[in-house]
Amino acid sequence: MTISQMLGQSGILTLLGLGVVFSFLIILILSMKLLHVVLHALRLDKDEPLQTASSGSVSANVSAPAAPAADNGAVIAAIAAALHEKQFV
Repeated sequence: MTISQMLGQSGILTLLGLGVVFSFLIILILSMKLLHVVLHALRLDKDEPLQTASSGSVSANVSAPAAPAADNGAVIAAIAAALHEKQFV
């Protein structure tokens, strides 16, 4: 087998591999678009609130934020300290 034959076979193999990957990506994109259309048609793409057993007490289930605003400053300070330490390590 000569060098030109080997180069020809490697070129064909390269093009075949690129074609397989490209066709897989096209199929993946088309299937994602199809899934988007189906979910949109069935209206499953919207986030709906969960229904509870007692729908009359919905306002009673709504609670205040778990941490007061003063704790947010402590969290921000801890994150800033961690980033500052990470930069100098």
